[in-house]
Amino acid sequence: MILDRFKLDGRVAIVTGAGRGIGRGTALALAEAGADVVCAARTLEQIEETAERVRERGRRALPVICDVNDAEQIAHVVDETASELGRIDLLVNNAGGTPVRPAMQTDDTFLDSAFHFECGSALRFTRLAVPHMLKQGGGAVVNISSRTGQMPMPGFLAYGTGKAALVFMTKVLAQELAPKIRVNVISVGAVETPALQGFMSNADVMRLVEEGTPMGRIGQVEDVAACVLYLVSPASAWVTSKEFQVDGGVEAPQFKLPMPPV
Repeated sequence: MILDRFKLDGRVAIVTGAGRGIGRGTALALAEAGADVVCAARTLEQIEETAERVRERGRRALPVICDVNDAEQIAHVVDETASELGRIDLLVNNAGGTPVRPAMQTDDTFLDSAFHFECGSALRFTRLAVPHMLKQGGGAVVNISSRTGQMPMPGFLAYGTGKAALVFMTKVLAQELAPKIRVNVISVGAVETPALQGFMSNADVMRLVEEGTPMGRIGQVEDVAACVLYLVSPASAWVTSKEFQVDGGVEAPQFKLPMPPV
């Protein structure tokens, strides 16, 4: 049965940013496919809620506090996963999110921080998780990027640069880790998440986004989670080093934020 290739029975997945939004939706999707899930994020209450919903789906869940900007906390997640659940098969690097800032106000410290948050932390997590995957004979990594990394928008210099780098990093990792470890990246468009609520609360902005999206709506977390499931499952066994754009068909920015004059 072709649907059997989407099953994740016996697999253990780490999902970062699992407290809400795309991370939570992904954790639940993987659990429904049969995986046990480590829910990693900064807010204990949120990851405990996600973990409980994973358990309701009949799977083991392990909530672990993690700020991906902290190398020791990343190592702790990997160690706890191996210790408590016995293996690591899948990694979804979802955590990220750098605030909007005009380019002329983006100093070295802010840019370095954004690059580390959006790209460097995913590399650190991958480096630590891959040896455990190899013990199981292989595994899969999915990085969550943004279409902002390919469509220049005022105010998104730091965020977009970090996400663009994440796409390139994914492709290099995939080449080096094949054939045992598959690495792919999803560049998402406007998805209905708590992080996007600040923008979407403005009715005019929402209208512009919907009108500028060929599919006529913003995305839902399940739209992204379904793609993650494909990329970590045996269904995509011959897919690596690829960028998947889950964005409703956009090819240009739907709106521009006002920036101060130069």
